[in-house]
Amino acid sequence: MDEERDVKAAPSALGTADLEIWRRRIDGIDDQLMRLLNSRSACAVEVGRIKRAQGLPIYAPEREAWILDRVMRVNTGPLEPLAVRRVFERIIDESRRLERLSADEAETDLKSDEPQSE
Repeated sequence: MDEERDVKAAPSALGTADLEIWRRRIDGIDDQLMRLLNSRSACAVEVGRIKRAQGLPIYAPEREAWILDRVMRVNTGPLEPLAVRRVFERIIDESRRLERLSADEAETDLKSDEPQSE
């Protein structure tokens, strides 16, 4: 984090090599984010299957509110709390979409297992 403060302190002293270093660092962080987002998405798929099996609704507003409150509370910045909220609202929207898809697949699988009448 000291490196980040150095960048803020002397931006005119930075050259192209410094820019490339920071861009490579961002690329590495993006790779980590993708792994984490895909891991979270896999969890959402399983949650969707469990909800379907238990007859629970996909949309759980109280759970979503809890998640949003929590991530805004643990945020240490520099992202503003509302920016964190917007990012997580989008992540939650996509997770809910995956939950619905997995629940729909589970329902389709159940129907295909039913005996067909002739």
